[in-house]
Amino acid sequence: MKNSIYLSIICLVFAACGSGGGDDPEPVIPPVVNTAPTVPVLSVPADNKLCLDNNVSFQWNSSTDEQKDAIVYQIQIAKDNAFSQIVNTLDNSSLSTSALALEKNTAYYWRVKATDAKGLSSAYSSTFKFYTAGTAVVNHLPFAPELISPITNAALSTTTASLKWNASDVDTADVLTYDVYFGTANPPTEKLSENKSEKSIDATIAPGKQYFWRVTVKDNKGGETVGQVWKFKTN
Repeated sequence: MKNSIYLSIICLVFAACGSGGGDDPEPVIPPVVNTAPTVPVLSVPADNKLCLDNNVSFQWNSSTDEQKDAIVYQIQIAKDNAFSQIVNTLDNSSLSTSALALEKNTAYYWRVKATDAKGLSSAYSSTFKFYTAGTAVVNHLPFAPELISPITNAALSTTTASLKWNASDVDTADVLTYDVYFGTANPPTEKLSENKSEKSIDATIAPGKQYFWRVTVKDNKGGETVGQVWKFKTN
């Protein structure tokens, strides 16, 4: 019995000594992962604004950066909401620009993204649109239509596509109607609907196809704006 007790005590001593032997490994500190700044929020000019002066300055709210990096903002100003007709691109560390001389009686679209000192960028902000006033202008053209659904390059597994868009006019009293073009040709030439007042329409689709569509926005004073071509495919 005594031998068993002595043996147990010896094992405990060795176990205690073994647990404390050697240095503990240095803790592994994970590398700091850089994250992009938050997406800027646009302020001025407000969305759907009619600017009475064609000298326009732009303002937005600040982005935040988790690593406290310095931030530079890129401002893009275009004549279309696809930003294929960019008229000005500016890099700015402040939250506003000086006044820019723009054409009169013209629709413009603008957006901003934030880039940190390590070169990582946020996504672009939402797009705001505005109109510059012209001399003795009675009617302003509608703004280009905005895509809601299906999103570009979506893959649908249905037999019907619900086409949805949004549109607006700086002349808020104008009544807007829509011509919808749809088909497998790019650009689409087949008119799916004409003078439609709703901002949605259903289209019959077949599997294994790519479809293209666009909307022309018309006001009740003879003005019209042709939208960009959108596309999706079917499984």
